[in-house]
Amino acid sequence: MDPLFPGEQYVNRFDETLRWIGRWFRVLPLDEAIARLAGGTLPSRSAAITFDDGYADNATHALPLLQRHGMTATFFIATSFLNGGRMWNDSIIESVRLCEKGSLDLRDAGLGVHPLGSIAQRQATIASLIGHIKYLDTQARLDAVARLEHQAEVQLPTDLMMSDLQVRQLRDAGMQIGAHTCSHPILARLPDEAAWQEIADGKAALESIVAAPVTMFAYPNGKPNTDYLAAHVRMVKEAGFTAAVSTASGVSTSASDAYQLPRFTPWNRSRTRFGLSLVANLRHVHSEAV
Repeated sequence: MDPLFPGEQYVNRFDETLRWIGRWFRVLPLDEAIARLAGGTLPSRSAAITFDDGYADNATHALPLLQRHGMTATFFIATSFLNGGRMWNDSIIESVRLCEKGSLDLRDAGLGVHPLGSIAQRQATIASLIGHIKYLDTQARLDAVARLEHQAEVQLPTDLMMSDLQVRQLRDAGMQIGAHTCSHPILARLPDEAAWQEIADGKAALESIVAAPVTMFAYPNGKPNTDYLAAHVRMVKEAGFTAAVSTASGVSTSASDAYQLPRFTPWNRSRTRFGLSLVANLRHVHSEAV
């Protein structure tokens, strides 16, 4: 368990969650589920499992558990961070985690002073910094993260994300590979040309790695009208994808837009709470679309 993020999934919890899902749902590959939904042949209580970003533990930890449970998942990968890269939010997290100072003085970046004397203070610092930096434009975000790294005076890890080999390992194991742009930007904050390049180049890079078409896409951050707009849905279609997922709550139905499918995030720690959250999500009418 990660002390900074005790509520997130770890190996034993994910194994238990897969057992619950296996008892309650028929898990299908995402592309099959989408095709059967469109064709009116989707079985009741169907579900698909997805992962975002391209973390190395998807291959080292999640894959063996999925195989043990006989389940297929789709992995949406941001290609710029493969082979030793690191996402900007992880640079924040690891800078705060590893910093041995009593506080971080980021006033020169307009981000204030943050105490680091306890786990709770480090958690609050991470949440504050990510919240402030997330919606900056690309260069400003990079500059802010670089200033944080400099102030923290730490050596950051280079093994958080997958390698090309691990992406192929997932594919060879029968998992599905989807695109998630190159550098995981907030598309709504980019000029249209830059957004198009992120979408199209991420697709091309993955197709080069797996030597196969990549037909599914996940919007970075994924909130309709906040993180992506109608123009980006059109771009995803024009790039040749056949479906895309958001992070809006709800359940896909025959009326759902195949390019804005909702998803449920299973962070609950107990079987009862997980089940109640699922029921609440099942009752949610998905209306969040651009």
